[in-house]
Amino acid sequence: MDKQINRILIKDAAYVITMDEKRRIIRDGSILIENDLISAVGKAIDVTQSDVDTVIEAKDTVITPGFINGHCHISYAHATRGIFPDDLGDDYLVNVFRLQDSMTAEEELWTSLLAITELLSYGTTTIMDPGSTKNVDVCLDAYESSGIRMITGVQLADAENPYRMKVYSHEQALRVTESFLSQYNGSLEGRLYAWVMPFSPEYVSGELLRELKVLSDQFNVGCTLHINKAGRLASDDINESPVIALERFGFVGSNVTLAHCLGLSDEEIDILASTNTAVITCPTNVVKNGGGYGQNFPLAELIESKVRVGIGTDAGNNSNLLETNRAMYLAAVLTKDGTGDPAQIPAEKALELATIDGAKALGLESHIGSLEVGKKADIVMYDTLRPEWQTLFNPVNSLVYNADGRSVKTVLVDGRVLIEDYIPKFVDTERLIRKVQGIGSTMMKRNNVSFPSKWPFV
Repeated sequence: MDKQINRILIKDAAYVITMDEKRRIIRDGSILIENDLISAVGKAIDVTQSDVDTVIEAKDTVITPGFINGHCHISYAHATRGIFPDDLGDDYLVNVFRLQDSMTAEEELWTSLLAITELLSYGTTTIMDPGSTKNVDVCLDAYESSGIRMITGVQLADAENPYRMKVYSHEQALRVTESFLSQYNGSLEGRLYAWVMPFSPEYVSGELLRELKVLSDQFNVGCTLHINKAGRLASDDINESPVIALERFGFVGSNVTLAHCLGLSDEEIDILASTNTAVITCPTNVVKNGGGYGQNFPLAELIESKVRVGIGTDAGNNSNLLETNRAMYLAAVLTKDGTGDPAQIPAEKALELATIDGAKALGLESHIGSLEVGKKADIVMYDTLRPEWQTLFNPVNSLVYNADGRSVKTVLVDGRVLIEDYIPKFVDTERLIRKVQGIGSTMMKRNNVSFPSKWPFV
């Protein structure tokens, strides 16, 4: 029996920003969806309303592809969001992982669902959770019910660390990763991607990285790693920068995506370009931690060198915000400020970073990142009848520089409406918020963690 086709017509949008190869912006645009795919995009789609199952009126909206967040920890941060003072210093991450280590599987589930709800509500439809979720088997319920598209994996370290990460033997790390890839990659009707996820070079040996890259190639999946300018491979006595060391051990290539990458040298940029290794930048994390984003992250140089670059937001208790819109804005304006050149990272490039370039950085550009026939129906509709959108003449400038996720009205993933008239359809948001508030209070009491307000509560 032929599979029944469900057709959705989104009609009469003020602008459809396609992000296709020609970067067309369609006035009075419409989109036809058949099941999970886009089947038509244009001014007037030749279909009668009787031929479709659902019509979504899009008057006064700007439509974009779903945003892509290439580095976003979702399983622990929301439960204790906002507790850390600005002057905590090096004790910050120790406390983050201490609290996370105490979480039950159910607490991870509810906390993940709250993060996902925030992401979808503000227009992010694809995320990479870089290995920090410990109970994926339980959290799968949140991924499935919410309908989000995501990448995840097992966080790996084979060296002792101050962050309470499990230390695996070489063989254990390979075995656990292979099992995870076999079990989860391609599940949830293809929305869940399993990747190889060593934590960072300080706590993963070069030999393990080499074998993990071989494993990712065998399974035809991606791999990701946290990188910072001070990182040096575990058990490696050679004093060289991390990207140079990664090339030596073969942990580079078209299926490798490196996160953060602050302080890259010209030599490292050349390596990334020549090996087609991608980078995810998290400006929200850098600026909150005083990292000097405009001076220390060479975004313009990476783009000029044709390195694939996408955007992430890191975690809800260090960046504190997960909104890809705001990260896109920061990447643009901080680069202008840091270089003293307002022409750097124009609005068009910023929007590319959050959509089609983000898809390329994750190797998913044939499926997501633009509104084109045959691609997944991951779609965001912005309500422009709001003060922050007005007046509206250039929808790209307005989206990047003055709008944000508050105006996201409707969100679809795989052709399924997940946010409708601002309301998530998959969860009772108030009940979820109260649930995670209680989880956070319990976690802090359990760990005897408290950071009193510097101003008195009365």
